[in-house]
This record gives sequence, structure tokens and C-alpha cells, in this order.
Amino acid sequence: APACTDLDENVYDTIPSSSFGTTQAQTNSIIAPIYGELKGVFPGDFFCLIEEASDMAITPTRIGGDWWDGGYHMEMKRRNWTYMNSLNKNGWNECMDGIATCNMVYHMVGQNEAMSDELKTQTFAEIRGVRAYWVYMLVDNWGNAPLVTDFGTTDLPGMKNRAELFQFVVDELNEIKDQLPTNSDATYGKFTQGAAYTLLAKMYLNAEEWIGTAKWDETIAACDKVLSMNYALEGDWKVNFQVNNEVSGEAIFSVPFSKTVGGNHLHNRTLHYKDPIALGFTKGTWNGISANPDYVKEFDTEDPRYLGSFLIGEMIDPATGAVIITDHTRPLIHTIDINVMNTDKYDNIWGEVQQEEGARCNKWTFETGMNNTDMENDFHIFRLADVYLMKAEALVRKGGDNAEATRLVNAIRERAYQDANHNYASVDLAKIYQERRYEFAWELFSRQDMIRFGKFNAPGFLLPETTPDYRKLFPVPYAAWQSNNNLVQ
Repeated sequence: APACTDLDENVYDTIPSSSFGTTQAQTNSIIAPIYGELKGVFPGDFFCLIEEASDMAITPTRIGGDWWDGGYHMEMKRRNWTYMNSLNKNGWNECMDGIATCNMVYHMVGQNEAMSDELKTQTFAEIRGVRAYWVYMLVDNWGNAPLVTDFGTTDLPGMKNRAELFQFVVDELNEIKDQLPTNSDATYGKFTQGAAYTLLAKMYLNAEEWIGTAKWDETIAACDKVLSMNYALEGDWKVNFQVNNEVSGEAIFSVPFSKTVGGNHLHNRTLHYKDPIALGFTKGTWNGISANPDYVKEFDTEDPRYLGSFLIGEMIDPATGAVIITDHTRPLIHTIDINVMNTDKYDNIWGEVQQEEGARCNKWTFETGMNNTDMENDFHIFRLADVYLMKAEALVRKGGDNAEATRLVNAIRERAYQDANHNYASVDLAKIYQERRYEFAWELFSRQDMIRFGKFNAPGFLLPETTPDYRKLFPVPYAAWQSNNNLVQ
């Protein structure tokens, strides 16, 4: 998006390397690769891994075999994945590549003699912050993992357990938080103090699940620190997802996208092949990921986040005013329900569905007039609404100030509905869990939330079985432990 062009890598081919790094613009160029790696979080395989393993999303096999993809998506929804699953491998690799890039850039900055001590201190802090984010993703999704912080080492790393990785993230963030830049237009897309405290809140909020020790007071303290900063809830929820959403006052840590350089390809991943006709742009979309029917049905249909999150119903050709007809000679109507057929070809539960079935992701606005480009919309990894609800949850879990927890939840509901008619008199964990689901559909929190609220093991859509506890973590991919026999999970 336009406001984040200061993160783009510029070419200074007339400046000697010994002099490069004296300005913030030059430093941005040096560290650009650490931020570029974050584009692997959304909306690629990592996105599918997390949302499909939860009850939020599904990439069904379409009639004719589209999206069978070796059964990887079926394994996510049926929760019988193996260490050979491609989504799991690619998610793991994104983390490892992100950490390796941080280590490389940290080494480069350390070798730089032109950079001032002050600028170098801040730059080191940014690099360590982004690296801590990748380790957080490992803690959340795999639990145990190797950790290398020295770019020069050639030794095969051993495995760190979840508690060790947890402590690494917390220690790193506490060491760097005051060295990081503050929130401003110039630091949009960067790892700032706000990002550090929000990530700390995430670590503390999940501590009981991840390390067996509740840290509700620490969660609240980290949230309060963010709430004291110059962030503000947007009056219009949809501003967070519009085409030029870098203007959002609640964006804390974001992945900047542009149409021409590393764009957002969500439209490819979710829309039917002919949806762009109805939506007013040109693109060869893939007809992939859809919403789980039961998730969509939890929404109040009067909540603007319902249609603001899901593309449902008839898709109309603006040239004719008629419903578009698919190549299978069926009306292009996105139903909430997904009707599974031909289950005997699979496991008698999974099967094939019609091309048009399933509510599609409608959260990030599809820009009218796009012509075979990616999307401009940025992805906010963390935003202020999450901090409101994290603090509310921690207050309720510790038996704290329910009035304050209720105020925080109601602020999110009032913003969504644009009135106070749907406010709660008081909140409990069930209401907070549901509010998170309404607010954060498609934003990579559903699996983590389900686990923390004790919902992950229950049967669900295409999942008649109870999920065993060990499925709360993904396995170390086959390719990883084949190349390093120290990786025993």
C-alpha cells in the first residue's frame, strides 16, 4: 500500500558499501528482506494450514477433482494429517526461512561500519522482534522446534522444547521493547513497541496452554501498555480491510502489499472462476478456500461483519442483470452449506462438492477495476481490537473487573453494529470467544482460540470424531527431520 513504500528496497549503486547505512532510508533497504518474508504468512499455505485445521475454513475438493491436491486439504479438515502434508511442510519452512533471513540481516548490520550506534541499536531490535514473531509461530503451531540465532554456525541444531522457545520469545521482547521505534506513519509495517507489547500479550494469554502457567496479570499489563499508545479503533470496521487499509488507526503490525511487488493474492485463493465478472475486475481466480458452514451460521445476520466477512448468494452479471452460469451449467450462487457427494471415492466422509458451493472470503475489499493484478490490501497481523479482547479475556479468566471487560467487548460490538443496541450487560468467556470469532474470521486466530477455549477437540463439520490432544500441534515435517536427525519432536 502507498504508505509503506519506505520499506521497499531501493538500489544505491553509486554509494560505496562502506558508506551505506547512514540514513534511515538506506537502513530500510538493508532490512527490507526481514519484512518481505512476512508475506509468507498470508494468504498462502500458512493461511490454509491454520484456518483449515480449525473450524473456520475448508478447501473442499470440487467436482472434477479441483483442489484435491494430494489430499492435503482433506487431512487438515479431517485432522488426520501426517508429517508428509505439504501445507504443514510449507508453513514450517516459512518460519525457518523467516528466522534465517533475520539472522542473515542481523549479521549484515553487525558488520556495517557506516551505521550509527543509535540506528544500529534500533535496527537490531527490529530484526530480533521479527525473529521473535516467527518463533512465536513455531511455539503456537509445532511446540518444539530447532532455534538458530547465529548466522555463521554450520552445526545441525537440536530441538528446543516449547517452554524454552516460549521463554526465548518473552526474553527477546522484554530486552528490545524500549529500543524499538514508536508507532507513526514512518514506521507502518515495521516491528514497533506496539508490536512487541502485543506479541508479549499473545504469549502471556496462551501461557497456560503452552507452558502450563497462567499469566493473566502479565497479559493485562502488556495490553494496557498498547492501549496507552497512539492507536485507536476505527469508527468503521471495514476500514481495516479496504484497499488502502494502511490508513487504519488500529493497525499495530502489518504486512504491506502492493499490486506490483508481492501482492495479496486472496482473490485467487477464494473466488470462483467467474466471481470477478460480478465483482467488476479481471483475474484468473482459483475457486479454492471457503468458510466452514457452521462457522458462518454462528453470526447474527444483522451484524455487518457477517456479509463483511463472507461472500454469499447470487453472483450477478452486471452486463445482463442475470445470475452468472458456471461452466457446469449451474447458477453461480454461493451457498453457506456445502453438500458433500461421492464420498465412496475418499473415506466415506470427505467427498466432492459443486464448484459454486461455500461462502467465500469477503473480508478484504476486492477493488473494482483490477486488471490481472494482485490486491493492494495489506494484512494486519495484529490490530487494536485484538488487544481489547485479549485484555477482556484475561480479566474474566482471573476473576477481575468484569465491568471493564464488558466495556472492552462492547466497544468492539458498538463499532461493528454502529449502535449500542447489541451491547452486553456483562461478559463471560463464552461471549468473549464468540466475539473473537465474529471479529477475526480469516485472520489466523481461530485455531489458537479454539485450543485456548477448550473447543478444539470437539467433533465438527466433516469431523465426527473427537480430536486427540496431540493434534493440537503439527508434526515436524518429514523433509526437516530427514535432513537433521536431531529433530525429535
